[in-house]
Amino acid sequence: MSTEEKSAAPRSLAEALRVRDDVSLAALLRSRPDLVTPVPTDLTQLATRAGTRASVVRALERLDRFTLQTAEALAVAADPAPYDELLGLMAGDPGDTADPAVPAALPRAVALLREQALVWGADDRLRLVRTARELLAPSAQHPSPTGLGPTVREATAGMSPGRIQEILAAVGLPSTHDSVSAVSALGALFTDRPRMAALLADLPEESRQVLARLVWGPPYGQVTHDPAPHLRALLDRGLLLPTAPGTVVLPREAALHLRAGRAHRTPEPVPPPVEAVAAHRPQLVDATAAGQALTALATVEELLKDWDEGGPAVLRAGGLSVRDLKRTAVALDVPEHVAAFWVELAYAAGLIASDGEADERYAATPAYDEWRELPPAERWARLAVTWLTATRTPGVVGGRDAKDRTLSALGPNLDRSAAPEVRHRVLALLAALPPGASPAEESVLARLRWERPLRGPERERREDDLRTRIARWTLSEAELLGVTGRGALAAPGRALIGAPEPPRRDEPSEGPGDKLPVHHHTPPAPAPLAPAEQAAAAARAARLLAPLFPEPLDHVLLQADLTAVAPGPLERPLADLLGELADVESKGGATVYRFTPGSVRRALDAGRTAADLHAFLARHSRTPVPQPLTYLIDDVARRHGQLRVGAASSYVRCDDEATLDEILADKRAAGLGLRRLAPTVLAARSDPAALLEGLRAMGFAPAAESAAGDVLIARADAHRTPPRAAPEPVPDGPPVPDDTLLAAAIRAIRAGDLASTAPRKPGPGAGADDAAAAGGELPRTGAAETLATMQAAVLTGEALWIGYVNAEGAASQRVVAPIRVEGGFVTAYDHTADEVRTYPLHRITGVAELADDAT
Repeated sequence: MSTEEKSAAPRSLAEALRVRDDVSLAALLRSRPDLVTPVPTDLTQLATRAGTRASVVRALERLDRFTLQTAEALAVAADPAPYDELLGLMAGDPGDTADPAVPAALPRAVALLREQALVWGADDRLRLVRTARELLAPSAQHPSPTGLGPTVREATAGMSPGRIQEILAAVGLPSTHDSVSAVSALGALFTDRPRMAALLADLPEESRQVLARLVWGPPYGQVTHDPAPHLRALLDRGLLLPTAPGTVVLPREAALHLRAGRAHRTPEPVPPPVEAVAAHRPQLVDATAAGQALTALATVEELLKDWDEGGPAVLRAGGLSVRDLKRTAVALDVPEHVAAFWVELAYAAGLIASDGEADERYAATPAYDEWRELPPAERWARLAVTWLTATRTPGVVGGRDAKDRTLSALGPNLDRSAAPEVRHRVLALLAALPPGASPAEESVLARLRWERPLRGPERERREDDLRTRIARWTLSEAELLGVTGRGALAAPGRALIGAPEPPRRDEPSEGPGDKLPVHHHTPPAPAPLAPAEQAAAAARAARLLAPLFPEPLDHVLLQADLTAVAPGPLERPLADLLGELADVESKGGATVYRFTPGSVRRALDAGRTAADLHAFLARHSRTPVPQPLTYLIDDVARRHGQLRVGAASSYVRCDDEATLDEILADKRAAGLGLRRLAPTVLAARSDPAALLEGLRAMGFAPAAESAAGDVLIARADAHRTPPRAAPEPVPDGPPVPDDTLLAAAIRAIRAGDLASTAPRKPGPGAGADDAAAAGGELPRTGAAETLATMQAAVLTGEALWIGYVNAEGAASQRVVAPIRVEGGFVTAYDHTADEVRTYPLHRITGVAELADDAT
């Protein structure tokens, strides 16, 4: 480099940031939003914050595998490192048969590290930020994923000078006068390819086998106090260096020679493709997904109907008990983990919540009634958006928290902040496949691991890391919800994530398809849609789904075996009344209802008459009403209310004395405490509700009556909680700033940097205070001098550098152009804030003129 080029090269990360344009700074703040919370005062503070351990760890965790491998290679390279050295570490020696994709992908990786302020400097002087180097460099306590050990200089730090000279003599190098030059000579030997090859050729085969076992890591081994000859040969030549008693290490330079210069055994410059294992017609995928969506709506409605009068009790620690979850699973006819998914989805959507009563229970919220009135496609879209953006993760239900407590459905500690991003990314990978293609699950998981690898060899071997488990759950939950059909992303699901609609394939192929990879470039990490964008995407998904839903039916098919078949979804009034009159026997494309004495009695208890039920069935059946069903309704209606139960403690009255005789003679009535008061009246110790249930269990059909003797309608009142807000997702770190905030933040950082770096004129008789001011501290001048300088700047129009302390006591430095000075205030154009402001003169600590070249 020429002298001029060296002077222009940045000497720190702050200087490297200072020469960036606004677009580049915006990309940095967007990719690392923690840097803008709060907004840094200048670029020096931004660089300091970008080098903190917490921020660097977060940035490293969001790198793809190849970019992380590039950072790991820089951590074992010289500091600074030229680009060619980095290329050699990634691709190997020029003569090595390396992957040609490595040199092609390396510029992108370096550019990404630069964009995220993890690397700075020109290509001939690449510098990894110090904190990242400390995190990624090899050490005995924290092995590097590269499998490399310390350098010769690091490994010989505690070795005696005499021993180092003995090693030089053993490898044929001349002795030196000091240990520093001796270590340098040994390191130069290990990096000299021809001389190193000759040195290795003289070793016994057993020695070379030891090196082969250590070369890819871990580089440490154990030796006894009297090593075997083949180990002694390695120790004498410095190919194994002692780091502790009984422990030796393969120096980094020697390992790199044995690896043909590569820092990683297998660089992965190209993301693994997502493979399609089956291809279906897109129309079939959409139809299957629509069927699943209808089932999802029916399941949620069935769950809320089951909890309509008040659901399970809330545990003291919050959530559902294991027993209540099992009961819910039985009621929904699904496995327990699926029941946990539906319960959590309804809770996240704000459809259920705790009622807050003394005997706290779960129940439907008022929002559920509003949700039921929406068209089916809009109801589904609301559930799908909730699922996509929720951080509550039903898959962890049944697991253990940090304190070894069982995680319960609807309980605390179910939020996983990575869930929305993983769900969105999985759907985006499915959207990149051809329409109708369903992916191989393992290829999706492999792609996600490449995009967000876990650091550390132990963690890399874990197949059950959280992101992988969330991805597995996403694939199954998307199928349950109807976002996918037959494993392929449906058109409404594509619209849900804002993906463009690809051209459809109309081939009627069905079954296993070719393995179709997505593009091999690394797509940007998916950012969550803004609320307005998400609402628009949900509306578009609902519009695409609505034509796929069948029109609600106004009829059923009555059969002679006391069943009714609904060949599709029913209109709500028909479904509600039929749900009172019959029990659901099976669900699917068609729903089968069964009429029983108990179900008919339930309708009569709700205030229906036999005539009402006959008219209802005749009106809504496309087949003649079967005679057995007519007889069933008439028989139950004839007996309904024949017995009357009221409050005495309770009593039973009946005009038919023989019926009362039958009750008294029945052994099952012993627990009711019945006794005869009159030929047609029985008294009981049980309360009316228990008496009603006991008589019904004996096969009778009693009806409750009021104090006036009127039959009470036993229609249950729906239990609702007070208005409840849906649970808010737990964010995964600071939110990504929008364009407006980014523009304002960059403007403020630039202005603050101008105020802190603008050169100032030294005052007459410059002393320590002026030197401090030139060093960036607040200027200090007297009140008279401050006023005079301000008044002079008003006449000349010059800009000044001032120190200012606000009402809260916060000090700042600003560059201002005074416009007017009067009444103890100065009105000036503030370059820092990019606006005209008024400052009290008594809060200005001092003032200094800017140097001529600064203006």
